[in-house]
Amino acid sequence: MAGHFSYPPPEMMKELKATAEAIVAPGKGILAADESTATMGKRLQGIGVENTEEHRRQYRQLLFTCGEQMNSAISGVILFHETLYQQADNGTPFVKILENRGIIPGIKVDKGVAPLMGTDDESTTQGLDDLTKRCVQYRKDGCRFAKWRCVLKIRPHCPSPLAILENANVLARYAVCCQQAGIVPIVEPEVLPDGDHDLDRAQKVTEEVLAAVYKALSDHHVYLEGTLLKPNMVTAGQSCTKKYTPADVARATVTTLQRTVPAAVPGITFLSGGQSEEEASVNLDAINKHPGKKPWALTFSYGRALQASALKAWAGRLA
Repeated sequence: MAGHFSYPPPEMMKELKATAEAIVAPGKGILAADESTATMGKRLQGIGVENTEEHRRQYRQLLFTCGEQMNSAISGVILFHETLYQQADNGTPFVKILENRGIIPGIKVDKGVAPLMGTDDESTTQGLDDLTKRCVQYRKDGCRFAKWRCVLKIRPHCPSPLAILENANVLARYAVCCQQAGIVPIVEPEVLPDGDHDLDRAQKVTEEVLAAVYKALSDHHVYLEGTLLKPNMVTAGQSCTKKYTPADVARATVTTLQRTVPAAVPGITFLSGGQSEEEASVNLDAINKHPGKKPWALTFSYGRALQASALKAWAGRLA
């Protein structure tokens, strides 16, 4: 029967909302340092460093102990499971280092993509089976928000209705599990930039995907004020021959969000999606300057777009 459901308890809703709003505080965004062991291997290979646990720890230590400027620009850090339980050289857990800097620790909780049978090489994301139990433990260990990534591809017949619906429902189930444990879910439905599609196609696909995601979140009674969205910016495919300006990207992105994302959502933390540091910064600036109604905070949740130069400068030297 319609109307017979409950949101989290009032105190938990208050805490979830406060955490979500703190993450998107003015002038601040998220450092995504949740690369898997395999992904970190690719990053380290690029600078000629062996992919060992100690090298990964040293690099993350460099990020988390950098200068005071970080405190005024970074509100939260997304950690990988391994990193959550690592310590600095002096024995201080990374989580405690972040908390002491006023930075909110978060955790990647999905277990990667898996093939979606009956589709054109589309995928779903796995990790729901024991998610509530893991979230409860992560909350005890200091994490106050989480991230879960679903991936959709643009091709002549993709994304399929099945892929859109499946991934929307997976994201909704994840969000429920997080909120039950007192953790803010960051919902990440990434429409990949691979392909030669133009900006118009990217916008239409992203609109369809986000509309499905928020329908699923509503169906699962997710408390929107205690969530954040991590979408792709609306950009043309990387192989598209037509070039678009940051103003074009901003118009397409803001229009898409206006049509699909409820005003109850506190903030939108864009992924960089393979953009360079400069591209990601210029496009985010254009999005914030674009005229029109924007009831959410618009900020960043960048990985490579924040780390690339630091990784290259570090080059494996001991911190």
